[in-house]
Amino acid sequence: MNEQSDASTVRVFIALAPPDDAKEELERELRPAYQTYPQMRWNRVEDWHITLAFLGELPVRVVPLLRQPLVDLAARRAPVALALRGSGHFDARVLWTGIDGDLARLHTLATEIRDLVTECGVAWEERPLRPHLTLARARRDDPFSVPQVATELAAFTGRRWHAERLHLVGSNYSRGPGPIRYRDIEAWRFTGAQ
Repeated sequence: MNEQSDASTVRVFIALAPPDDAKEELERELRPAYQTYPQMRWNRVEDWHITLAFLGELPVRVVPLLRQPLVDLAARRAPVALALRGSGHFDARVLWTGIDGDLARLHTLATEIRDLVTECGVAWEERPLRPHLTLARARRDDPFSVPQVATELAAFTGRRWHAERLHLVGSNYSRGPGPIRYRDIEAWRFTGAQ
């Protein structure tokens, strides 16, 4: 269950997560920005992820319907080679780092996941896939911090790594001062051949 007042629903998405050493590499790069822009809402490093399908608020009873199809999908797919690279922002309020690597396989995986979710009868938010990892959000009255940090981080190129697991993630969504918190509902290792 999530930490919302309505325990009969949970916000859900399907994602990939960088390994710890790739996160640590980016975190080191961000340290000066953490100190220079403490007013930004920085996402916790352990929550960094790449969303492949955002399902939104679901009844808790619906979530188990996704389990076996996602298990089967992960068993058919091999890990995806990726890297964190560069930076940008959405609407001067959301700071992100980009994703590099085998983007064709990443897009194929996202399409398969979205098709699978539809076949399970679960609605999802039909957003175009823009592979990124969200790092922070600025307050509404701060239109300058996010573009500045994005410029400072633009040349970042992280090492290559493999996304080893498919994650079904739940979140608590709060419009309050704290960051959004995420937790794995379940995760499955990719065990298919290349």
